[in-house]
Amino acid sequence: MNILLLEALAVCLYSASGITLMIDIKENQYKKIALNLAGLAVLMHLLSFSLSVWQKQGIDFSFFHTTSITSLIIAFLLRVTALSKPVEKLGIVLFPIAALMLALDMAYPSPVKLSQDYSLAMNTHILSSIIAFSLLAIAAVQALLLAVQNNQLRNHSLGRFMLALPPLQAMESLLFQMISTGLLFLSISLFSGFIFIEDLFAQHLVHKTLLSIIAWLVFTSLLVGRRLYGWRGKIAVRWTLFGFIVLLLAYFGSKLVLELILNKT
Repeated sequence: MNILLLEALAVCLYSASGITLMIDIKENQYKKIALNLAGLAVLMHLLSFSLSVWQKQGIDFSFFHTTSITSLIIAFLLRVTALSKPVEKLGIVLFPIAALMLALDMAYPSPVKLSQDYSLAMNTHILSSIIAFSLLAIAAVQALLLAVQNNQLRNHSLGRFMLALPPLQAMESLLFQMISTGLLFLSISLFSGFIFIEDLFAQHLVHKTLLSIIAWLVFTSLLVGRRLYGWRGKIAVRWTLFGFIVLLLAYFGSKLVLELILNKT
């Protein structure tokens, strides 16, 4: 089976799902079709990823392939969550992003060290990091929508898209559920890193390690603040976005510099 064909199909299906969800805001009858398209996109994406692992005899953790894996996990988590919670409208933002990340991976393949060269512990560290980032990326998008929703409620000017979202309280509840689960995987990532990576504070890793710890402290403080002081609304949004930006710099800032900038100089 051709990997490029599967990836191209996934890109088209992700895009079609995002467009269908946008149409559903007005028509309110295409939600099931959109989610089925997203499910097929995830399946095609997963098949292409599995074939890539089989052909290369390991996982490619180059910059664009890692973003593609991350987008696959984000799309999968969103699709599964939508079965029981009203979060499908997040796909208007996230599914096209998944299509873009996969398209970039197709356009810029980069042979790098594969996961077969890593130990099981190292793979656990890497995969838990990707899952943590994926969950917290969904939380960040949800925080942005929450901020817009809250602002429009205050101004009594809710648009059609905002009206299609769950109530404010439900959005906040879902946000903190995502953050809690993401923080769990981030904790696993940091814990496994401290145990199994001998040079975690080496020069090429120190910025990633420190930024990941800062992000962990930010999200932990947010959850503690919510429990003890009832933090919500703007405070929750600001802390979520700040924590995610720090994590984004930790995970992809270093890869971007090392693989795409320094390698070309």
